[in-house]
Amino acid sequence: MTASIQFDELKQVEILASNLPTAMEMVTIAAGQNLPRGAVLGRVTATKEYVLSLAASTDGSETPSAILEEAVDASVGADKGPAHLSGHFVARNLTFGTGHTAASTKDGLRAFGIYLDLAPAI
Repeated sequence: MTASIQFDELKQVEILASNLPTAMEMVTIAAGQNLPRGAVLGRVTATKEYVLSLAASTDGSETPSAILEEAVDASVGADKGPAHLSGHFVARNLTFGTGHTAASTKDGLRAFGIYLDLAPAI
């Protein structure tokens, strides 16, 4: 019996909008999260760990500053994952936390060298 792979299993959502160089580094994702590729992250000032940025947070993570490159499951404990610290991204394929949208974070992310393409899907 031969195993078959469906095309949908191989499909990966593209988050990069262009071939502009990106700066990446391994970051620590705080425990209690299961984040998808393209999650918009903020850094908790006290711990230096990254979480999904929520607009109502008051621990520093309310400021989006990175884009997660690969899904990271830190449900049971903090884990490491690669994050983009700069680059050009397809906004519609990113995951924004509560209170954030592509439009509301676009200017703030620019200060970190992260540019969002707000064009709708064709």
